[in-house]
Amino acid sequence: MGDMKQTSLKINGMTCASCALKIEKNLKKIPGVVEANVNFAVEKATITYNPDEVQPAQFEEKIEKLGYTVPKSRAKLKLVGMTCANCAQKIEKKLNSLNGVYSATVNFGMELAMVEYNENLISIGEMKQAIEKLGYESFSADEEGSADAEREAREKEIARQKRLFVFSAALSVPLVLYMFAEIFTWNLPAIFFNKYFQFALATPIQFYAGWQFYVDSYHNLRNKSANMSVLIAMGTSAAYIYSVIATFWGDLIGETAVYYETSAVIITLIILGKLLEAVAKGRTSEAIKKLMGLQAKTARVIRNGEEKDIPIEDVIVDDIIVVRPGEKVPVDGIIVEGSSSLDESMLTGESIPVEKKTGDEVIGATLNKYGTFKFRATKVGKDTALAQIVKIVEDAQGSKAPIQRMADKISSVFVPTVVLIALLTFTIWYVLTRDLTLALLFATAVLVIACPCALGLATPTAVMVGTGKGAESGILIKGGEHLESAYKTDVIVLDKTGTITKGKPELTDVIPLSKEWTEEKFLQIVSSAEKNSEHPLAEAIVAGAKAKNLQLADPESFHAIPGHGIEATVDGNRMVVGTRKLLREKNIDFSGHEKEIEALEENGKTAMLVAINHRLAGLIAVADTVKDTSAEAIKALQKMGIRVMMITGDNVRTAHAIARQVGIKPENVLAEVLPEEKASNVEKLKKEERIVAMVGDGINDAPALATADIGIAIGTGTDVAMEAADITLMRGDLRGIVAAIRLSRQTMRKAKQNLFWALIYNTLGIPVAALGFLSPIIAGAAMAFSSVSVVTNSTLLKRFNPMKGF
Repeated sequence: MGDMKQTSLKINGMTCASCALKIEKNLKKIPGVVEANVNFAVEKATITYNPDEVQPAQFEEKIEKLGYTVPKSRAKLKLVGMTCANCAQKIEKKLNSLNGVYSATVNFGMELAMVEYNENLISIGEMKQAIEKLGYESFSADEEGSADAEREAREKEIARQKRLFVFSAALSVPLVLYMFAEIFTWNLPAIFFNKYFQFALATPIQFYAGWQFYVDSYHNLRNKSANMSVLIAMGTSAAYIYSVIATFWGDLIGETAVYYETSAVIITLIILGKLLEAVAKGRTSEAIKKLMGLQAKTARVIRNGEEKDIPIEDVIVDDIIVVRPGEKVPVDGIIVEGSSSLDESMLTGESIPVEKKTGDEVIGATLNKYGTFKFRATKVGKDTALAQIVKIVEDAQGSKAPIQRMADKISSVFVPTVVLIALLTFTIWYVLTRDLTLALLFATAVLVIACPCALGLATPTAVMVGTGKGAESGILIKGGEHLESAYKTDVIVLDKTGTITKGKPELTDVIPLSKEWTEEKFLQIVSSAEKNSEHPLAEAIVAGAKAKNLQLADPESFHAIPGHGIEATVDGNRMVVGTRKLLREKNIDFSGHEKEIEALEENGKTAMLVAINHRLAGLIAVADTVKDTSAEAIKALQKMGIRVMMITGDNVRTAHAIARQVGIKPENVLAEVLPEEKASNVEKLKKEERIVAMVGDGINDAPALATADIGIAIGTGTDVAMEAADITLMRGDLRGIVAAIRLSRQTMRKAKQNLFWALIYNTLGIPVAALGFLSPIIAGAAMAFSSVSVVTNSTLLKRFNPMKGF
C-alpha cells in the first residue's frame, strides 16, 4: 500500500450541517478514500486517501454531482522570454499537466498565462517554478505594482534587443559589404576578403547576439518540442560551422567559400524583428493603460469634521468625499449633498453631461463639470466600475478565441515538418549536384523562411486591439470567444421595456370630452386625483402636469383599486380614473367613445378613462416611449442581414404598435411572454440552427441572456444582467449593438488577414527556398518582417470607429 496523502477542498453551496454529512458519506464511499471530514462552519472537506487508487479530481466530481461547487481560484501570470507560439503552447501544456490545475491558457501576444486551479493542491509559486524549469521568467499579474513590473520587464527586453541589434548590426556591416563586393565585383581593401577577419566578426554575433536562440532551443528540445528558435539555431549554425570548416580545414573538404555573412545577417535581422515586435506588442495593450490613467489619484475626504486629501487607495467604504467643479470623481458612490452635471463619456461614450442630484449614483473617474457635491463612497478599490471594466478587458485580452486554437494546432505540427523538409532539401541537392555548399545554403533558407512566429501573433494581437477599442467606445466584451461569435450573429432578440423603449412611461395625450373642461383644467384635476398613487402610470401623469407648472390640489379622499385604477374626491368632485372594466362596474357609459380609446391603443398607448361626478369627462393616455435611436439602430442591424425580433410581456396590440414605430415586422414580435418564458423562447430559436444574440437590461432578462449564444446587457440596466451577459454596452443606446457587431466583424477580418499572411507566406516560401531560388538572408529578412506586418496590421484596428455613421 502506497503512502497516504491528505488534501482539503473548499465547498460552496452547503446550507446546513446535514449537507456536510451527505458529502462526507459520499466521499467515504469512493474506493481509496481512508477518511473524509466535512466541516460546515469553514465550508471545507479534508480527505485522506491512497494516491495509487484515487485522484483528487474524483472528489470534486463527486461533490459537484451532489449539487455543490468547489470554487476555483484564478491566477494571472505575466511571462517573459517567449519567442513564438510554440513557446506559449509548451508552457500551456506544462501548466495543464500540473496536479491541481483545472485549465491554463497562454496567450503569446499578451505574454500572459491565465490559470484556473485548486489552491489547496498547488500554489502560484509552484506554477512559477514549473515555468522557470522550462526556461522562462514569470510573475503574478494580479499583484500590486505588477503593471510597473511588467512595463519594466518589457522595457528591459526592448533595451536588451536594441543593444544586441546594434552590436550585431555593427559587426555585420563589413560582412554585407563583402557580400556585395562578391556579387558586383567591387574593389574593397583586401582585409574584407580575409576569412580570418570574417571569422572574427561572425563569431561574437553567432554566440553573443545569437545565444538567446541556443538557450531557448535547448529548453525546447529538452522538453521534446521545437519552436522558431530551433529553426534559427539550426539554420545559422549550419552556415557558420560550414564556414569555420572551410576557413581552417578547407583543403580537406575541397571547399574554401565561406558564408559568414549568411548567419550574421540572419541573426541581425531576426533580432530587429524581435525588437520591432516587442515595441508593437507594448502598443497593442495601450487600451488598458488608457483606462487606468482615467482614475483620479487622490480624494478629498471628510474625516473628524475636516477635509483632507488622501491617496485614492486609502479611501474606504462610507467615507464622505467632496468633489469640486473640474475634478474627477475618485470612487463610486451616492450623492448625499449638492447637485451637479457629470461628464460620463469615459464610461458610456455619451458626450452630453448627465444631471445628478442627492440620492443619485456617481461613478469613479467621471468628470464633474459645474456644481460642488458630497457623496458617500459605496465601492472602492477593485470593486469600482472602472476596476471591473479594466478587469473585463484584461481577461478578454488574455482569453483565446477559437480561431487561435487552430493557429496553435498548426504551429505545433509546423516545426517538425519544416526540419524534415530541410533535411530532404539538403539530401536531394547534395545527391543531384555533389555540391555541399549549395545543398547547405538551400536547406538553411528553408529553415529560416519557415519560422511560424507570425502565426502565433496573428489572432491574439487582433483580439487585444479589438477588445481595447471596444472598451474605449463603451462596449465591454468579456472574452475573445464572444468577440468571435458576435460576427456570426444572425438573429437578435430585443427585450422591449428599457431596451427598445425608455422603460419609463410618459404622458402622451390629454383629451377632455365635454365643453366644461379645458385641456389644462382637465389635466390638473386628474393629476390631483392621482397625486398619492404609486403606480408608474399615475407617476407619469403627475410628472406631465408638473412639467406644465400646474398647481396640484390635495384630494379629500383617495382609494386605489389594484389593476383597475383609482377613486378620489378633488374639490368636491367625485373622480373615477381607470380601465373600461372599472367604469363598467361603476355603471358609467363610455360606449360612444370606443373608437377614440382604440385609436390610442393602436398607437401603443395605455388609455385611461376619466369619469367626473358619474359622467365620462375625458381620456388620458400614457406610453412607454421609444428611445430616439432605436429605429435607426434596428434599421442598421437589418441592413447587416440580421433578423431583428422583439420580446415583451405586453399585449399583442401594444407590442405591434411599438414594433411598427421601430421597423420590426409583425411576424418577428413575441408578445405576452412571461419573464420566465424568455429563456425558452431563445432556446427555441437556437434549435433552428441560428446564432442568437439576446439584448436586455433587467433581472428578468438574465436567464435569457445566459441561454443565448451571445448575451448583450444594456448598461442602464442591473448588475445581474451584466453578470449574465457576454457583452455589456455601457450606455442604453441600441446603436451600441451595431457597433459591437461591426467591431467583431472588423476584428475577425484582421485576425483572418493575419493568419492568411502568416500561412501563405510560409507555405509559398518553403518550396521557393527548397528549389534554391531564395537566399537565406532574404528569407531571414522576410521572416522578421512577417511578424512585424502582422502586429502592425492589428494595430491599424485602432483607427476603426465602430460608431461611425451615427
